[in-house]
Amino acid sequence: MPPESILRDRMASETILDFAFDKIDRDLAYVMGCIAEVLTEQGYPELAARLPWTGAKPQPPVHAASREQIEREVQLLSIAFQLLNMVEENAAAQARRRRESNQGLLEEAGMWGACLRQLTELGFTPVQIAAALPRIRVEPVLTAHPTEAKRATVLEQHRELYLLLVKRENQMWTPVEQDAIRAEFITALERLWRTGEIRVAKPDIAAERRSAMHYLRDIFPAALPRVDQRLRAAWHASGFPAELISDPMTLPKVAFGTWVGGDRDGHPFVTAAVTVETFAELRRAALQVHTQLLRDLGESLSLSDRLQTPTEPLSKAIATYAALLGPLGESCLKRNPTEPWRQYCNLILERLGGVYAHERSPHHYRRTGELKADLLLLRESLLAVNAGRLVQTLVLPAERALEIFGFHLAVLDIRQNSAVHEKALAQLLVAAGIDGAGFPTWNEKERLVLVDSELRSPRPLTHAEATMNGHLGPEAKMVLECHQVVARQRTDHGVEGVGAFIVSMTRSLSDLLALYVLMRESGLVRWVKDAEVGEGLASEMPVVPLFETIADLAGAPDILRAFLTHPVTRRSLRLQAGPQVKPVQQVMLGYSDSCKDGGIFASQWHLLRAQEELAVVGDELGVDLRFFHGRGGTVSRGGGPTHRFLEALPHGSLHGDMRLTEQGETIAQKYANLLTATYNLELLVAGTASTTIRHTLPAPDFTDVHPLLDRFARGSRLAYESLLAADGFMTYFAEATPIDVLEQAAIGSRPSRRSGKRTLSDLRAIPWVFSWNQSRHYLPGWYGIGSGLQEIHDQDPAGFKLIAKRASDWPFLRYALSNIESNIASVAPDLMATYAALVQDVGIRKAFSERIAQEFARTQRMLELVFGGSSMASRRPRLVRTVQLRDAGLRSLHARQVELLTTWRAQRAEGKTAEADLLLPTLLLSVNAIASGLRTTG
Repeated sequence: MPPESILRDRMASETILDFAFDKIDRDLAYVMGCIAEVLTEQGYPELAARLPWTGAKPQPPVHAASREQIEREVQLLSIAFQLLNMVEENAAAQARRRRESNQGLLEEAGMWGACLRQLTELGFTPVQIAAALPRIRVEPVLTAHPTEAKRATVLEQHRELYLLLVKRENQMWTPVEQDAIRAEFITALERLWRTGEIRVAKPDIAAERRSAMHYLRDIFPAALPRVDQRLRAAWHASGFPAELISDPMTLPKVAFGTWVGGDRDGHPFVTAAVTVETFAELRRAALQVHTQLLRDLGESLSLSDRLQTPTEPLSKAIATYAALLGPLGESCLKRNPTEPWRQYCNLILERLGGVYAHERSPHHYRRTGELKADLLLLRESLLAVNAGRLVQTLVLPAERALEIFGFHLAVLDIRQNSAVHEKALAQLLVAAGIDGAGFPTWNEKERLVLVDSELRSPRPLTHAEATMNGHLGPEAKMVLECHQVVARQRTDHGVEGVGAFIVSMTRSLSDLLALYVLMRESGLVRWVKDAEVGEGLASEMPVVPLFETIADLAGAPDILRAFLTHPVTRRSLRLQAGPQVKPVQQVMLGYSDSCKDGGIFASQWHLLRAQEELAVVGDELGVDLRFFHGRGGTVSRGGGPTHRFLEALPHGSLHGDMRLTEQGETIAQKYANLLTATYNLELLVAGTASTTIRHTLPAPDFTDVHPLLDRFARGSRLAYESLLAADGFMTYFAEATPIDVLEQAAIGSRPSRRSGKRTLSDLRAIPWVFSWNQSRHYLPGWYGIGSGLQEIHDQDPAGFKLIAKRASDWPFLRYALSNIESNIASVAPDLMATYAALVQDVGIRKAFSERIAQEFARTQRMLELVFGGSSMASRRPRLVRTVQLRDAGLRSLHARQVELLTTWRAQRAEGKTAEADLLLPTLLLSVNAIASGLRTTG
C-alpha cells in the first residue's frame, strides 16, 4: 500500500483534475455558444449546427459543397479548436491557482515552491541553495523555424480573446458586467471570423523579427518580475531567511537570445543588411523597455525633500547631470522642484535617451555599467531614508531589467552550415594565391595542416576591398560581409549583443577551426598574449559546434577534446571569460535531425550519452560546458514538459548554465499571455536551479540498464532505418502525407529544403515531422520502438523487466518513454489508412500500410508491458481525455483534407494549374486547422 501522504496527495490531485475537466466543459459550452451566436447573426445557421462540443450530434461533412462552403466549414473548425486551446490553457492556469490556494506554494510540480521543498528534503540548507542561485544562468533563444502556421494578426486576436476569457474569472462582476464581457468576446470572435486565417504570401524576415520582438520587448520584461516575486514568496513559504536573496545579484540570471536575422543555415534571405537592421532593432527595443521602466520609476518616486533629506551623493549627482545636460537638465529640475528622487530619475532618463543617437555626447550612456551605477546610487539613497519597500518594489525591478536586457535586449546568434564555411575558405585561399580550391573535398589530415598553418599567422588572406570589388566567390563574400557586420557591432556597442557563431553540421575539428580563419579576416580573431597559453590568435566571440546527426553525436566527444586543447581555443576561452573565471564552452545539440536520422529512442539515447561523455571531457580539461539544447515543439524534435526534460538531463551535465531554443508555434503556446509566460519561465528557471543543485549530489547508478538500452536503441534504429530505406518508401511518404502542400505553405521565410534537392536527406526535420503529424501517423515519434523492445522482451525477459523498473525510477527513461507514449496517443490507425489510400500504387500502399500498422500495434503492446500492463487511460487521464475531446472535430477536418488533397493533386496532374491554385488556400487552411486541433506542427 502507498503511504498515507501519497494517497492524500493523489486524492487532492484528482480533485484538482476533476475541477479542471469540469471547467473545460463549462467554458467550452460558453465559447461555443458565443461563436454560434456570431454564425447565426452572419447568416450561417447550418455551420452553427456543425459546431463540436455543443451536445448536438455531429453532422457529417457535406460532400457536394462548393469550395467557398468548404472553406467556411474548415475555418469554423479551425476557430473552434483555437477556442478549445484557450479554454484548456485557462483551465490549466486556474487549476494551478486553485492548487496553490488550497495546498500552498510548495505543491505545484516544477515551480519554485516544489523545487525548494524537494531540495530541503534532500538535505540542502537555505544558505546552500541561496549560494547556488547566482550561478544559475538560463537563456531561451527564439528562432524563426517555419512551424508557426498562424498569421500575426490572428495571434493578436487570440491574445485578446484569451484575456477576455481570463477576465471572466473575476468573481466581482455583476450580471450586467458579465454580459458586457460576453459582448466584447462575441465582437472579438466576429473579427476573427471575418479575418483571413492563412498567409497569402510567405512572411519576410522583418515580419518574423517583429513577432520575436513582441515577446522580447512586451512579454518577458513583464513576466520576469513575477517570476522573481514568486521565488521570494516560495522562499518565505519555505521559512527561509529573506535577506539571503534580497539583493538582485543573488537571483538566478536570465538572458535571451534570438536567431531571427542571424541564422543563415540554408536561408538565402538573411543578408548582411538584415543582420545590421536586426542589431539596430534589438537595441531600439531595449531602449523602449528601459525608458518605460524609468518613466514609471520617476512617476512613482514623488518623495519630497521637505519630509526626508536626500543623501549627499544623490544631490551631487543631480547637480552634475543637470549641468552636463544643459537646458534639458534645467528642465528636469524645474519640473519637480521639491522632489529630488524624481529629478534624478528624469535626468538619467535623458542620459538614456541619447544611447542610440548618431552623435552621442559625453553625458549619454555608452555602456550598461554606467546606468547600473546610477541605479545603485538611487537604491542606496532610498535605503538611507528607510524607503526599503520602495526599493524592493520599484528600483530592484529596473535594476533586474538592466541586468537581463542590457542595451541589447537579446543576443543575436550567427549560424551557418559547415559546408558553406568550407566553400568560403576555399574561395579565400584561391583569392590569396594559395592552392586550396579543393579544400571541401580534402581529408581531415590535409585540412588540418592548412588550417593550423593559417592560424599561426595574424595576417588575413584578403584585404577589405576584395569583398567590395567582387574578387571573391559568393560564399566567401556572404560570410565576410556577415562577419564585418558583427565586427562593427562590437566596435560601436561592445560584445554584449552578439551571441555565438554556431557551426551547424559540425563533423570534424577542421569545421570549427576553419571558422577561426574566416573570422580573422574581419578582426574578430586577433593576436593576443597570454601568460599561460602563449602568444597567438584568439576569438572574442564563442565558436560553437552543433552536433546534429546520430553519427555526429557519437563523434562529438573526440571533436570537442581536440577543439578545447587547441591553443587558439584555449586563448579564446580565456579572452572571453577573463583570467580569473573558469572558461565556458558552449555546445549545441540537435534533437530534430538526430530523430529524423535514426528514430526517436536512438536519438534520445545518443543525446544522453553524448552529454555524459562531453561533460567528462569538459571536467577533465577544466572547462564548464554550456549545453545549448536545440529542441522543437513536438516530441520528435525534443519537445516535452520543461521540468521533466530538466529532471531527465544526465547527472553532472548541468553546471547551472543552459541555453535552449524556443521554436515556431511553441513560442505562442508558452508565452503569448502573461500568466502562461510567467508559468513557463518559472518552470525553466526553477527547474534549472533545482537540477543544478541536485547534480552536486553523488550520481545515482543506472549503468546496469545501459547495455540493454544500447540494444534497444540499436534495434529501434534498425527498424526505423529499414523502413526509410525500403523500396517505395519515398512514394508512400509523398502521397500518404500532405508534404507537397506544406512545401507550398507560407509559414516561414526559410525554404523547407536546405538546397532545393528533392531527397529525404535534404528535407528539413520540421516539414518531415509536420507532414507525418498531419496525416496522423506521427511516425518519427514512435516507429521502431516496438521492434526494439520486442527483441529484448523475447530474448531477455529479465532484461525487459529491468527496463520496466528503470522506466519508473530513472527520470531519463521515464521521460523518453512517456513522450513516445504521448505520440502514440495521437496516432489514429483508421485515419492513417485513410491517408494511405491516397497512394496510387496499390502494392506500395499495401506494403507500407501493413508494415506501419503492425509496428504501431507492437509499440502499443510493448509500452503497456513496460508500464506494468496498466492502460494509458488509468495512468494519464488528462492526456487521454484531451485526445478524445478533439477527436470528432479532427475527423471532420481530416476527411475534408483528404478530399481536398485528392482534387488538388488530380488538378495538378492534369495540368489544371489555375484550378489547383484556387483550391490551394482552402487546403492550406485545413493544414492550419488540423495543426490547431493537434496543437503540433513541427
